This record gives sequence, structure tokens and C-alpha cells, in this order.
Amino acid sequence: MSSDLEAEALVSSALQSSDPRLLFQAFLVLTRNSGATDLQPLVVEMSRFVDQEPFLVSVVSGVALSRAGSPSAQAHLEHALDLFDTLGLHEDPLYLECAIFVTLTLIRPHEARRKYAGYVDRLSFDPAARARLLAMIGLGDAWAGNLVRGQAEMLEARDLAVQAGRPDVQAEVTSWLIKCEALRGDLAAAAAHLAEARALAARNGSEWVAGHIVEGSAALHFAQGDTEAWVAMLELMVASGMGVDSGLTFEYRWELATHHALHGSSSVATGLLDGVPPAPVYLPGGPAMAAWRAWIESPDDEQRMHEFESVLPELTQPAERLPRSRMAWLLGAHHGRQGRRAPAVRLLEAACAGYAAIGAGGMLALAEVDLLAVTGGRPSYTPPPPLASKPGEAALTGAEIRVAVAVADGLSNKEAAERLFVSVKTVEFHLGNIFRKLDVRNRTELARRRDTL
Repeated sequence: MSSDLEAEALVSSALQSSDPRLLFQAFLVLTRNSGATDLQPLVVEMSRFVDQEPFLVSVVSGVALSRAGSPSAQAHLEHALDLFDTLGLHEDPLYLECAIFVTLTLIRPHEARRKYAGYVDRLSFDPAARARLLAMIGLGDAWAGNLVRGQAEMLEARDLAVQAGRPDVQAEVTSWLIKCEALRGDLAAAAAHLAEARALAARNGSEWVAGHIVEGSAALHFAQGDTEAWVAMLELMVASGMGVDSGLTFEYRWELATHHALHGSSSVATGLLDGVPPAPVYLPGGPAMAAWRAWIESPDDEQRMHEFESVLPELTQPAERLPRSRMAWLLGAHHGRQGRRAPAVRLLEAACAGYAAIGAGGMLALAEVDLLAVTGGRPSYTPPPPLASKPGEAALTGAEIRVAVAVADGLSNKEAAERLFVSVKTVEFHLGNIFRKLDVRNRTELARRRDTL
């Protein structure tokens, strides 16, 4: 039976059931294959069990409202996390998946690993369930500014989804990998994931995954230097209201308006901003959005550029590491075009350092082009090759990254093998390559490099 037919059968069975856990499992399947309106029948059914399963009911209500863009979603989601801790639900795999899902929906990606990864490592899951959990933790890592670790977790999750015969989970995590790979600079991998995600989404009929494919495609076009295609994707995303679930809806609009303002289409830029409410400060990049908007309205105003730059230090959350680098890049490049060399170099160096710190090699390469245009030579900051220290060594492969992350987390070879669903000999083989490539002598030295993995 195909995945979409299985989903329909599960939902049909759940709606006829008096089991709230079955209803919720159907809800989770729908979140990977459907839009906000398709969730409503299960939301209504789940509400009957508010006394029996208050946690699951709060999750369902909050996620459905979030998908619909309702500001009332946050109260339900916060209540769900309070219940998760108060009721001590950490040992139940279904509830654990819910808690990670809610944390990401609340746009707190940096909390996913810290709060839940230990339980995921300790509890027993079938490959499909582990794939879903690792995918979400990996997404949280990437979103919170650790693209290398996020990439490794999501690649592992994708492999597990393939093994488990779960194309719906495979489609979701593959759609997330498009953007991650593009930011990392592996454009061939990003393009391959894009093609795969499109085929899987069409097979499953997934509106949810299709939205992430569009966002990933935009990132890939940008990383490829195809400005025309990138602008076209931004126009599509802005018109469709994409980015609500990730808090990026304002950033996408501001990016598009910036492009038009800097290319002489001030009326188009103004039109994109007219009538749009201020961006909430709690969203990633929110504290700088008002200053960014003011600069868009008068891009050659040096005072507004200074005011925009002055608020960038307020972007201190992990999920703001990527937008902070992008904002510094935009300002630095424009200072350079205006002939102001000192602020251009300062801001572009900050952008390059920021991208290097989070493993965004694709963005770093593009930002360096603008830096070189200003300095006329090599930048003073040269990041090391990704995950390779010794001259002449290649970067770690995806499989080696996954083993490195597991061992750096303190797992034994046997525990790492169990987590990765490989043999102990495979772990030992990869570990030998890892030690050589990173120029480390033992597990202790590898653990010290944990934050760079």
C-alpha cells in the first residue's frame, strides 16, 4: 500500500476509534502530508479527550493553530510543554516526539538537543520513530546555527526513513536538507535532495513538504548565484505567506523589498512594506527588523545604515546567527558600493566570520566575493577547511560526521553502532578516518571539538 493510502487508512481508522493515542498518531502523519485545514477533523475529535489526555490535546490544538497562523497557538503550546514536565512524560516515545515537535513550533530550536537528545539516545525506538526524532533534533541543530551537526543528524534520519520504508518521513527530512546543504555549500547534494523531495512529495501528495521544497529551492538558487531565480522564489513565498511556521515570513518580505530598493525599484519595495505590521521582536531577527525596514525605505541614508548596524548586537539567540550574518553582509556590501571602505570591511568581515562559525560555507563563499571587491585581495579571516585539519585531507563524509557526533557525545563504539544502526566494526573503521582527518589522537580530543561537529 502506498504511503498516502496508508495515511488515509490510518486517519479513517483513527476517526472511528476511541483511542486518543491512535488519533494523535494519525495527526502526526497528517502534519507531514497535509495543510492546516486537513488537521481540523482530528482536532475536533481529540478535544473529546481533554480530561484523559490533556497533553496531547494541547499539542494538537497548538500545532493546528500555528499552522493556521493564529497567535493563540503559543498559549496551547506553552501549556503542552508545562504538562510534559509536570506529568513526567519523558519516557514515552510518543510524548517525547510531541515535546520536540512543540519546541520547534515555538521557534526554540536550540532547546531540542539540550532537553530531549538524551532521552532519544537512551530509549528504544523502531527505525521509523527514531528517524522522525533525529530529523527534528537535526533540524533544531541546523536552525540554531550548527549546520554541520544538523546536516549529520538529518542525513542519518533520512537513511533510517529509507530503511523503514517511510517515504513520508523521508520526504520531510529531505526537504529540510535542501536548504541545509545549500547553506553549507554542497550544491550538488542540495540539488539531489531537491529532486528527491519533489518526487516524494508528489508521491505522497504533501502540501507541508511542498512548502519546505519551495524554501529550500530558494536557498539553492541563492547559493548558486542565480539572483533572478532567487527573486522569483521570494516573490512566490511572499505571495503565499510562507515562513509562518518558522518565523521567517517577515524576513522573506524584507529580503525581497531590499533587493528592489537596491536595484532602483523603490516603489516596488515600498509596496511590499505598505500595510504590513511591524515584525514581532520575539521572532528570529525581530529586534533588528524595524531598523532594517527603515533602511529599505532609504537605502542610501548613511545614518539609517548606522542605526541598522547598531541593533545587530541584539541578535543573540542561536536561531539569529544566520540572519545576523546576512544583515551584516547586506549592509557591508552596500557600504562598499557607496565607497565607504572601512564600514564595508568591518561588516563583511563580521558576516564571513559569522558564516564560518556556523558552517555555512556556501554563504561564506558568496560573502567573500563582496569582501574581495572592497579589499582587492585575500580577506584577513580565512576559515579552515570544513572538518579537516591536516593539509591534504578531505573533509569528513556524511557517515563519518554521524559517527564523530555520536562518539563526541560520549557514546561507546557499541552504543554508537546501535544509535546509527551499523556494526561496531563500521564505527571503528570510520573512527580511524575521523582521527586522521581531524588530527586528533583520542576520544577526549574529539569531544573537545564537539561544538564544531
